[in-house]
Amino acid sequence: MALPLNIESLLHGKAVEWERLEFKAGWDPLAVLHTMCAFANDFHNLGGGYIIVGVAVKQGQPLLPPVGLKQVQIDAIQKEILNLGYNAIQPYYHPVVVPAEINGRHILVIWVLGGQTRPYKARLTFAKEGKDYAYFIRKASSTVRAKGADETELLSLAATVPFDDRINQRAKIEDLSRELMKDYLEQVGSDLAKPARTLPLLELGRQMGVIGGAKEAPFPVNVGLMMFNPQPHRFFPVMQIDIVWFPKEGPGGDKFSEKIFQGPLPRMTRESLDFIRRNFISEMVIKHPDRAQATRVNNYPYEAIEEAVVNAVYHRGYDVREPVEVRISHDELVVLSYPGPDRSVRLDQLRAGRAQPRRYRNRRIGEFLKELEFTEGRATGIPKIIDAMRKNGSPPAEFDFDEDHSYFMVRLPVHPAA
Repeated sequence: MALPLNIESLLHGKAVEWERLEFKAGWDPLAVLHTMCAFANDFHNLGGGYIIVGVAVKQGQPLLPPVGLKQVQIDAIQKEILNLGYNAIQPYYHPVVVPAEINGRHILVIWVLGGQTRPYKARLTFAKEGKDYAYFIRKASSTVRAKGADETELLSLAATVPFDDRINQRAKIEDLSRELMKDYLEQVGSDLAKPARTLPLLELGRQMGVIGGAKEAPFPVNVGLMMFNPQPHRFFPVMQIDIVWFPKEGPGGDKFSEKIFQGPLPRMTRESLDFIRRNFISEMVIKHPDRAQATRVNNYPYEAIEEAVVNAVYHRGYDVREPVEVRISHDELVVLSYPGPDRSVRLDQLRAGRAQPRRYRNRRIGEFLKELEFTEGRATGIPKIIDAMRKNGSPPAEFDFDEDHSYFMVRLPVHPAA
């Protein structure tokens, strides 16, 4: 078995955020159990996490080369993890466990996806007289016991699985394209890329975390259809990006042109951004009377557009029949998505680039987008938009949503010299 991402990137915090990584120099079953429980509870809908056994840590950073595990330990630890999943966590939970070799040393990667039947609770101790269980969650990069308001909030998440991580009983596993899955694995440098050519589709999908359900009744997970079906809009109506160009009279006029992009999330996003770059971005040269060197600026900085579109693709609701809209006129470019941000986000914080959602709408899409390097990490999009507009000499970007959080808008004013 292999992971659907590059292990080297994982160890350096490039594939996922540091808060979703836990390093253990040696095998500590109780600590692993509690962290496994916390990742399975996925309190902030980040997509679970990874426990890497055999790698020491100092000041939050992994020490490489790894300490490593003895070869004879690997099988015993895997059997113990299986036993923990049955007997020490309720309801039972089983992560994906993958042995790996880094710099000639053996390590064990435990991939803990956000669970479908949260909340989970784990034994507090392995002592014979200790029969008590407790809920655990992640706070930043630490595993803590959920108490008080946190425990109440966790219990309120019972049976609520983010839409992108739900199984889709209207689809068949054959609706997943092996070619698209293989292309993705090759692009991210996964060790799973080579066996993907011959593995049964069911096993490949299970290893990638895009097939769920019982052994006798497997179904694709929504994010798998979004990523690896050639026509995902068949399952998610209006899963598309609409680019609308208004001539000089603006959106109030009678004339406009429109182009619609559909298809798997990565292709749809990439093709729409390429279309905007080719057709709507232009460079201006500004000469200065007091110096020989001219200034080059764009009507819209591409980096800001890219972040706005990727942000919309990541955070939109795929159970809502509304497209991502990009509206372009002579004086502004607007990106609209539906619904708006999480209720915990305040408009003043967002406009200052300091908004941090309490809980993410889509916990799996972000993981795929980060691995494909569409995004650097969570809560980075808005600050990057602000920074790109400033560096280009453009007016500040504007962000808006209504009281009901029914939409989210990013407005990029055109450069004054355009």
